[in-house]
Amino acid sequence: MKLNKLRILFVVLLLFFFCKKIDFAKDEFLEGEALIVIGKKLILDLLKRPNLMIYEAEFWRGIHYAEACAGFGAARLAGLFRDKEIIEKITIRYRRVVEDGLIRNPNHVDANVYGILPLELYIQTKDESFLKEGLELANKQWEDTLPGGITKQIRYWIDDVWMIGALQIQAYRATRKEIYLERAAKVISLYLKRLQKENGLFYHGEEAPIFWGRGNGWVAVGLAELLTELPSTNPYYPSILEGYRKMMNALIKYQTKSGMWRQILDKEKSWEESSCTAMFGYAITVGVKKGLLPREKFTPAYKKAWKALVKYIDEEGKLTNVCGGTGKSKEISYYLNRPKLKGDLHGQAACLWFVYSLLFEY
Repeated sequence: MKLNKLRILFVVLLLFFFCKKIDFAKDEFLEGEALIVIGKKLILDLLKRPNLMIYEAEFWRGIHYAEACAGFGAARLAGLFRDKEIIEKITIRYRRVVEDGLIRNPNHVDANVYGILPLELYIQTKDESFLKEGLELANKQWEDTLPGGITKQIRYWIDDVWMIGALQIQAYRATRKEIYLERAAKVISLYLKRLQKENGLFYHGEEAPIFWGRGNGWVAVGLAELLTELPSTNPYYPSILEGYRKMMNALIKYQTKSGMWRQILDKEKSWEESSCTAMFGYAITVGVKKGLLPREKFTPAYKKAWKALVKYIDEEGKLTNVCGGTGKSKEISYYLNRPKLKGDLHGQAACLWFVYSLLFEY
């Protein structure tokens, strides 16, 4: 009888912990168990969505990169949790991509990046079909190259530091073949030389002289991902590390008092935006934990960012104040008037990554 009562009490306490509201005014949200609660809410929000986010273009059709990034983040975080049940649910969600023919003519940078997800699922499950699916997309990216051996998918949009880099880095992680890491390093080195401004940040594009938050976020996470794998002996390492540090030092200058970053990073009248805050938080956390950034200077920045960001996560695990998908413009008003969305996968993905970086020991 006593044993049964103890079991009931344990279950009640467990339910209480997972259902209770976390007091974000305290530091408990930076600790393991609280982060796991938030992480699982984010994953379950993705799994509850009945349909995959599809991108339709004139010449290709495929999984939207935001869906790919969210699925990748969910799979990697579930792997960190060692939660086989969740990994199986994620596997089921994305196995239909090939079975139902949801990708057509995947030879565009925004389509090929989907490969990060099956490659992560291969890492978690060792299912060879996912390896084949991901490597086809990674190799197709280099099927047709420019002089110098650079993919023709290069377009010098700042998003591509992640879109191209992450896919090749994932192919390296899945195979340990140096060719993939070399591709990523070579391309990202070119982007840094061409697009990084004197202040350390990046315009949205050469014809869009705006320091857009999420655009810079793609660069920050792309650099952080590469530096988790690139050896210091690689010839591209010094310039990439220099560009990364230059950007991180710029970012902490533009972090607001609340801990967030803005839709337009250098404009005080701009609104505080969630997806870029999560991306910058991730990139800084990785740098601190990898010893790439001074701990004393940068640890307060990522802790402040997370403490601010969790206030934008609702009880269902949906992130609010996320900028909708955004094209390029010369007009500041265009960026300032972008919709502020709730639960948009651009933000969900970035938040999953940030949780992972806070929990993972690099």
